Amino acid sequence: MPNWTEWLGYIASLIVLVSLLMSSVKRLRWINLAGSLVFAIYGFLIGALPVAVMNLGIVLINTYYLYQMYVKKDYFSLLVSTDQSYFKHFLASYEKDIKHFMAYDENVFDPGYETWFILRNTVPAGVVVGKRGNDTFEVVIDYVTPQYRDFKIGKFLYVDQMPFFKEQGIKKITSRPGNEAHQAYLKKMGFEKASPQAYQKVIQ
Repeated sequence: MPNWTEWLGYIASLIVLVSLLMSSVKRLRWINLAGSLVFAIYGFLIGALPVAVMNLGIVLINTYYLYQMYVKKDYFSLLVSTDQSYFKHFLASYEKDIKHFMAYDENVFDPGYETWFILRNTVPAGVVVGKRGNDTFEVVIDYVTPQYRDFKIGKFLYVDQMPFFKEQGIKKITSRPGNEAHQAYLKKMGFEKASPQAYQKVIQ
């Protein structure tokens, strides 16, 4: 029967393994840091100094990159796309994941739909597709690529860009609920449940 130090080694291995399954770089760093720290403790306890020292090094590396992530200022911009060729490529790459969060059956290439790309440090990190109706903007697709899912893009769009919506004459943004994770995201962005089929955010 393994003693408790062996179990500590198994737990550390499991944590490191789980970290490698993360699509979010920030989450990967945090979980990997925790696993490496437990591994370092395990190494010291069993007298395996190479294991302990190597994992302490990994802890320091993760700490450095996490620090950079938190102190580095990200630059966001909103690009209103008129060229559908890149959007078609983007959609082909991420359509399955998009529909996992927010299913749709509309023809989003119809001229009545607008496509906005959100750039993070000049990289296309997310896309919003929607349709205007009087003073309302109906969101059909609101998607952020896995490595950028830390709510910063949502805050940029639905908080920082309120003046943009006002300039466009938009007084209300609506969105279908999507799955539970998307509903939690909408609530975090200031949306309220208007009906079983819709969330809305009134622009003040």
